[in-house]
Amino acid sequence: MQQHTRQTSPSTLFQLNGIPPMDKAIPLGFQHVVVAIVSTVSPALLVANTANMAADQKIMLVQVSLLMTAVAILLQLFPIVRGFGSGLPLVMGISFILPTLMIERFTFAEMMGAQIIGGIAGALFAVFLKPIRKLFPTIVTGTVVMTIGMSMYPIAMRNMAGGYTDNFGTAPAWIVTLFTLLVVVICDNWGKGIIRLGAVLWGLIAGYILAVILTEIGVAPLVNFSAIGEAGWFSLPRPMQFGVSFNTTACISMAILFVANSLQTIGDMSSLTVGGFDRMPTDRELSGGILAQSVGAIVGALFGGMPTCSYSECVGIVTVTKVVNRVVFAIAAFALLLCGLVPKFASVLTTVPECVLGGAVISVFAVITMTGVRMVTGSGRFTNRKATIVGLSVAVSIGITQVDGCMSGLPEVFDTVFGSFAPVGAALIAIPLNLLLPKNQEDLDDEQEQREREEKQMEALKSKEVSAK
Repeated sequence: MQQHTRQTSPSTLFQLNGIPPMDKAIPLGFQHVVVAIVSTVSPALLVANTANMAADQKIMLVQVSLLMTAVAILLQLFPIVRGFGSGLPLVMGISFILPTLMIERFTFAEMMGAQIIGGIAGALFAVFLKPIRKLFPTIVTGTVVMTIGMSMYPIAMRNMAGGYTDNFGTAPAWIVTLFTLLVVVICDNWGKGIIRLGAVLWGLIAGYILAVILTEIGVAPLVNFSAIGEAGWFSLPRPMQFGVSFNTTACISMAILFVANSLQTIGDMSSLTVGGFDRMPTDRELSGGILAQSVGAIVGALFGGMPTCSYSECVGIVTVTKVVNRVVFAIAAFALLLCGLVPKFASVLTTVPECVLGGAVISVFAVITMTGVRMVTGSGRFTNRKATIVGLSVAVSIGITQVDGCMSGLPEVFDTVFGSFAPVGAALIAIPLNLLLPKNQEDLDDEQEQREREEKQMEALKSKEVSAK
């Protein structure tokens, strides 16, 4: 009886295993659903509109995206076999970068064929990750994590201002945004228990209520409920419903993007384990996570499911709340699965205005950035070598993505790799700098201390695994 009480105590929220109280686990899982569902549905709608899909195809694409997101999360949480899946509370979802880059140049069927080839490239990268792990020390992954947070600021800011709607830049949009952010800050800094842990969720709910009120009294059309009435109650995806074809250029481009996407996953998993477990990820967790992500993309392509990536905003929620229990994330996955099977539920969640989402997640992106800062500073010795690696990598990678056409005179592959997503460029700059720049005694001492800390963390992790068995 005592053991049962211990397993269901609130402290299990901060442990990977165990059964937490459902009255706390459900709302904590739901805040990941709200954040993830908008990020999942948005690229699906954008791709569907760009590809001029029929109405029924558009609805099906949104459904498949939600289902793929749920399956991808479950594969990470509960590895089917050893080495397949990270075993970490990593929220996955449809990538915004990969499909939006591809659909501009290729048909959707060609994109699905390229996704299969890209998934194979990602799986090979995962298999050979252990021998090349030395290319990704803390200074490199920390730089990538920092860049992930910083590169998200323009996305958050556009959402805060109203997103891609007629409300962009208007006073009502900013009122809702700032009110949402205020609620998040108050809950996070003055709240206790579930109030503090669910700060992002409470901010989203409060902002949504205010947006509905402003809509109903005629101040601004912030919330549109029309999609709820048009959505059906139940439907299943069909294999090969969008077709699959292979284009050589598309396949090469997607293979490069998949490897680049894996670098982001490494950064997010590093941020997750540092923020949630106070350690770096193991080789098995990294390779298993990337392998599950890649194989899932291959299978998903047969149903029209677009490639997934780790959601940095949800990683940020973990670093803020420290809630890492698998049950919380399983609840989120099954909620997304239900939304994918029942379009009515999904349609309700998609009515959340962009300004509400922006006000809630801007603080999350800030936490991701500061997690990266904490990783690169390490023991406190921020040497000139570290400053060069971090400073140049962040400055050049973010600078390239901020200036359209600055690589137009170079082969297209350069713009595809460096101009698509800043963390990718940051990794590709930080890796050679870390290998080439000379190390003085202070750098060597710092690396030795870092290795000793990681060895102690790994020993502690192995001891926990043995005790659990």
